[in-house]
Amino acid sequence: MSTPKRINVNQSGEVSVVTFADSKIIDEEEIQELGQELYDLVERDERKKIVLNFGNVEFLSSAALGKLIGFEKRVKQHSSELILTNIRPEIYEVFAITKLTKLFEIKDDEADALAGM
Repeated sequence: MSTPKRINVNQSGEVSVVTFADSKIIDEEEIQELGQELYDLVERDERKKIVLNFGNVEFLSSAALGKLIGFEKRVKQHSSELILTNIRPEIYEVFAITKLTKLFEIKDDEADALAGM
């Protein structure tokens, strides 16, 4: 039986646009699966330009934030680019408080993110 996918990936030119299947990313097992799917994008698929679209995401746990930080490090190790987009104000506030706005490049919407690549 195949594992349900935590992310959906679409190509826009050279850019891989990733949307999240779950609106609440809080379950530890799901976060591990999500992390592996994200890591595979740069490690197995060798994608160089990635946009993470948070349009579907209503809530992220601290463990999910930790997984995103780990993903960002892997993106850099593989000389890839990463932009986050469509982050809800309440989630953006967490990024701001934790200073993750300095770590991640964040754009308001997908069009801005694609233009930034």
